[in-house]
Amino acid sequence: MLFLCVHNAGRSQMALGFFTRLAGRRALGWSGGTEPGELINPAVVEVMHERGIDITGEFPEPWTSEIVQAADVVVTMGCGDACPVSPGKRYLDWDLDDPDGKTIEQIRPIRDDIERRVRALLADIGVPAG
Repeated sequence: MLFLCVHNAGRSQMALGFFTRLAGRRALGWSGGTEPGELINPAVVEVMHERGIDITGEFPEPWTSEIVQAADVVVTMGCGDACPVSPGKRYLDWDLDDPDGKTIEQIRPIRDDIERRVRALLADIGVPAG
């Protein structure tokens, strides 16, 4: 599973955090950005801490063609034409607000939407959420 957004500092990091927590060792995930930022949005780190998920050890990084090839499913979140396209891969585009510049209160609904989508995706691919 590959989660991609522009800066890899918010949405894709939240998605990977939920995916890792819920899938455990039953599935492997990565995240990346088309134009990686320098830091994960501190407000995103805080809202994930509210759910008991620590993403402080993560950092924005670019996607690579090797990671795209290794992923069964590529989930894009607002990176448009800059997101990679590889034949034979399953692509999902999640239309989500960018948490950049938003308050904690404004990010919580984005986080909760991402959690719902990750849970549905895990069910769809047959990975029990733990």
